[in-house]
Amino acid sequence: MVESAAHLVDNVFPEVAVRQFVLTFPFPLRFLLAVQSEALTQVLAVIQRGISSFVIQHAGLTVSSGARTGAVTLIQRFGSALNLNPHLHMLFLDGAYAFRGNRAVFHRACRPTGDELNRLLDRLCRRIVRVLERRGLLIADPEHPYLDLKPGSSLDHLQAASVSYRIAIGPHAGRKALTLYSVPPLDEAPNNPLLARRAGFSLHAATVCEAYQRSRLERLCRYITRPPIATKRLAIDARGRVVYQYKHPFRDGSTHVILEPLDFIARLAALVPRPRLNLTRFHGVFAPNFKHRKHIVPQRPRHIDADQPLAPMSWMQRLKRVFAIDIESCPNCGGTLRVIACIEEPWLIQSILAHVHERDDPAGATARGPPGHCEDALGVS
Repeated sequence: MVESAAHLVDNVFPEVAVRQFVLTFPFPLRFLLAVQSEALTQVLAVIQRGISSFVIQHAGLTVSSGARTGAVTLIQRFGSALNLNPHLHMLFLDGAYAFRGNRAVFHRACRPTGDELNRLLDRLCRRIVRVLERRGLLIADPEHPYLDLKPGSSLDHLQAASVSYRIAIGPHAGRKALTLYSVPPLDEAPNNPLLARRAGFSLHAATVCEAYQRSRLERLCRYITRPPIATKRLAIDARGRVVYQYKHPFRDGSTHVILEPLDFIARLAALVPRPRLNLTRFHGVFAPNFKHRKHIVPQRPRHIDADQPLAPMSWMQRLKRVFAIDIESCPNCGGTLRVIACIEEPWLIQSILAHVHERDDPAGATARGPPGHCEDALGVS
């Protein structure tokens, strides 16, 4: 998560504005896109082309003139309740590049309106339906279109149950998972002009990082590259069941989901992607084979070979990057610190910290007497 976000900010995104588009799918399509990676790739290509044209037009340019934008898509497969929910986080440049020889000029896009976003979502929905119909996965019915897809393998059954928030295995298989309601039902969220909804699809485009907000962009990248489970919200109750707290209460007032240990493992298994499925995709000017890519992405320092992969970040570098805690340099002399030991036992850590606290606490220190005080007190001449 930390390293992926640092890579995107340092080596991919130039210092221009970036807008996030988040697209979610109806429940039947969630199962389809989780099971068939080829369908997901084709649907993503349609979505990427549609939003790219939308951004280029808002920048006052046209695709036919050679203008291009760029995007990085993170395919997330999980929801707040540990359920299977494939959806797309797409970080688009909020503008487009026009090329004059080897020179790339960025044109900022104007802010979209709610009506424009609704028309964009309507266009994307129709194109997605056409793609699935051509593949024979969606049966066209004007009143009730349906998917020609049934769970086959055991993993498919686990994923189908996870998509619908149901228990996958055990005596209660098929039932809704147990949830806790600890807050009153919430009112409808206030109307967001940059949130469009249609037939189970939703498109959100209100998050923008300006060119000077690099730290905000990195936090956004860490958010979309995060793992599916937050261990701080995971607990075990007195009956040995797994209790997972939602990040935010659901609209019906539910705040936790309770799973038996076996069903918890089934939920985790459903979240594992298929082999050879790349969850990070680069589009447009960020694509590896784009001829002007080197003129757009940030350049590495000259002493670093651009063709060699960067070494993984150490845990000290991660602490410094995320929490601004620099433990590589001495605060007194500025010299380089070296790790001599890694202490993990809690009792030993508490003992060392208690000793340091006593040493640095002036209230606990005993004042030293003047020279000769001890000899006079003992009657020594």
